[in-house]
Amino acid sequence: MVVHTTVPAAPGRLLTLPGVYAPQDDTELLARALGREAIGPDTDLLDLGTGSGALAVHAARLGARVTAVDIARRAVLTARLNAMVARQRITVLRGDLTAAVPGRTYDVVASNPPYVPSPSVRPPRRGPARSWDAGQDGRAVVDRICASAPAVLRPGGVLLLVHSALCDPDATVRRLAKEGLETTVADQARIPFGPVLRSRRSYLRERGMLDGEDGEHMEELVVIRAERT
Repeated sequence: MVVHTTVPAAPGRLLTLPGVYAPQDDTELLARALGREAIGPDTDLLDLGTGSGALAVHAARLGARVTAVDIARRAVLTARLNAMVARQRITVLRGDLTAAVPGRTYDVVASNPPYVPSPSVRPPRRGPARSWDAGQDGRAVVDRICASAPAVLRPGGVLLLVHSALCDPDATVRRLAKEGLETTVADQARIPFGPVLRSRRSYLRERGMLDGEDGEHMEELVVIRAERT
């Protein structure tokens, strides 16, 4: 089995098993947002869809008590390996989003979920694309997080959620605001299309998701911050 090594700036050096999402620009953007929060030894943090464990390791280095969740077995193994390599104590659980932590609440919930719009109606149940494909509007997992994450936030708790502007950040803000959270776009960045989006230009164009000539080549990432006041 080949093990890929990646070096994202914020979380540090990580191992990534085949089929597990390797840390990219969205990981670093979310790590940067996490660094602006008051994270310390008294912070209980939940990382939903941990993938390689990059955010979990980063949060543990900031001092948080971290629980990381992923539905994919290889992701759980990868996150546990990276926690050991980084010498960080992280609880890594296999499960489906917040269903993996029944009855628990947290000061911070962070998530970098699948969010790439796909011609397929339903997200894949296996394979590498499971890490990024999220239904025809890219919101199959984002909407589930908007519905479930507020219930595990303590008073004053914060949800940090990163996704593409292709899947409608305003809809995310509205959904979380309806849950009683004070919600804003906390950070954003423009990056060139990667291979997956380049291969889907025609599909995105047909759905009216591309905006102007620049929108044919550049993707905007956003971090949504939602606080239970």
